[in-house]
Amino acid sequence: MHFQRISKTFAAIALAGTSVFATTAAFAGEITVWCWDPNFNVAIMKEAGARYTAKHPETTFNIVDFAKADVEQKLQTALTSGTTDALPDIVLIEDYGAQKYLQSFPGAFAPMSDTVDYAGFAPYKVKLMTVDDQVYGMPFDSGVTGLYYRKDYLEQAGFKPADMQDITWDRFIEIGKVVEEKTGKKMLGLDITDAGFTRILMQSAGQWYFDAEGNLSIENNTALKAALETQQKILKANIHKPAAGWTDWVGTFTSGDVATVTTGVWITGTVKAQADQSGKWGVAPLPSLGIEGATHASNLGGSSWYVVESSPEKKEAIDFLNEVYAKDVSFYQDILTTRGAVGSLMAARTGDAYMLADPFFGGEKVWQNFSDWLSKVPPVNYGVFTNEVDTAVTAHLPSLAQGADIATVLKEIQSQAEGQIQ
Repeated sequence: MHFQRISKTFAAIALAGTSVFATTAAFAGEITVWCWDPNFNVAIMKEAGARYTAKHPETTFNIVDFAKADVEQKLQTALTSGTTDALPDIVLIEDYGAQKYLQSFPGAFAPMSDTVDYAGFAPYKVKLMTVDDQVYGMPFDSGVTGLYYRKDYLEQAGFKPADMQDITWDRFIEIGKVVEEKTGKKMLGLDITDAGFTRILMQSAGQWYFDAEGNLSIENNTALKAALETQQKILKANIHKPAAGWTDWVGTFTSGDVATVTTGVWITGTVKAQADQSGKWGVAPLPSLGIEGATHASNLGGSSWYVVESSPEKKEAIDFLNEVYAKDVSFYQDILTTRGAVGSLMAARTGDAYMLADPFFGGEKVWQNFSDWLSKVPPVNYGVFTNEVDTAVTAHLPSLAQGADIATVLKEIQSQAEGQIQ
């Protein structure tokens, strides 16, 4: 992937704390932003806007809070009809859907390669917003994953924190059997109708539902095969507590019924909300699938900001995103401590907030760990139809519990997916 470098002139101006656009034009517009989640995305964007307005008082912000589905529906409707007047200047798009919008609506979003130094961000985030060597969007929060585990349960079963470092999923299952035998606790909560766990495992080995060229890749996908095999092994070993839906799944670990949680870093606040469990938790790297290309890092979720090409405030919107989200390290310290948001700007890792020892996790530097794993998440091509293929995968996950042949399952997923994306 080739990234265009910012010119020496721009770099010099940036170091001086003055934006390129501010030297050539006085911005005096209102930037409208669409996003969801008032306690996370909305609150964080308001903080970003306040920081920008403090230096550029002529710029104001109108941050509109919609439900995620409403943002997607309004965006899709406007782009399909070609009526972009009602669109905002900046819109939040979930990473899984980025390529769908960029490829389905070429020219709808402003490229920012000439302005933003994308080399400063986690590579996997940059790849998902790249089309034909042009990069669109401003990388925002990460869904970098980890293995949260109850140190007290593991210790009762005879394991130390070192025993949870850089293990395989096969070893995880072995440990889970001992944990249940010694403590009566299941190793993890598992909702077999949710493909999120499948996606975590698959991306950890550098593959997705689509190959690098965006072609559907299911039947011969070694990472997806290993992910399904791993889930079937977990089900067969019966080291899981079944969960039905998000609330039920969260309850498996907040109640203390299971020993581990594997998901994105955004779950940290939920884990820490259980004050009586302080000091009992630890965090380790994701277990590996143990196949070629397997790593101990992956991702689940995450979103990024995009500027609408037809926006009358396009230059101002890009300047704002570049000044705050691409350069302001203190901003990332603030949203980490106040919102638990792990951004994808790699320079933020050097800040004080990331280096703090967390008493809840027994003094571990949890944020530093996650930011280190962030740089190791394998880039993949999320393609245009991730949600459609996810539906096909989810439909076949329950068959794993009945001992279904994995090769047959892959073939059936391939067939269903082909029918859904035609």
